[in-house]
Amino acid sequence: MTILCGLQRRWRDTVLCVLGATVPVLLNTFVLKPVFAHHLDDYLAYPSGHTVSLVAPLTVLVLLARQGIPRLVTLAVAVVVTACAGVGLVGLGYHYPLDVVGGACFAVAAVLTLSLCLRRAPAPSDGSPRAGTSSGSRPASSPR
Repeated sequence: MTILCGLQRRWRDTVLCVLGATVPVLLNTFVLKPVFAHHLDDYLAYPSGHTVSLVAPLTVLVLLARQGIPRLVTLAVAVVVTACAGVGLVGLGYHYPLDVVGGACFAVAAVLTLSLCLRRAPAPSDGSPRAGTSSGSRPASSPR
């Protein structure tokens, strides 16, 4: 998806693909897990890093899907995949249910926050002048 967005010169979406898949995982691993310090056996379990690693890119996909039916289908698939993974993580004893829910909620919140920040940032320039100009400067006004 990152490559596709880049090829289409959708720079904000490209940045969202990269940051949306990495920043939540890094924040979860190096900030949230040590702060909560919830252990299961010999490792930090809350919030679930497995779930954050899955839900963050799925959230990016949902945000990048076309509005309407395509976005709803993408959302439905993401929810089903997340639920199946969560059942597996709990069933195999890697996490408690709350670990999975916490990871999913954090991942969605982090990606939505990143998306909002990127939407508010000024649009990157592609180097071409604005429409209606030949050199990128505003046309001179009439001396009248």
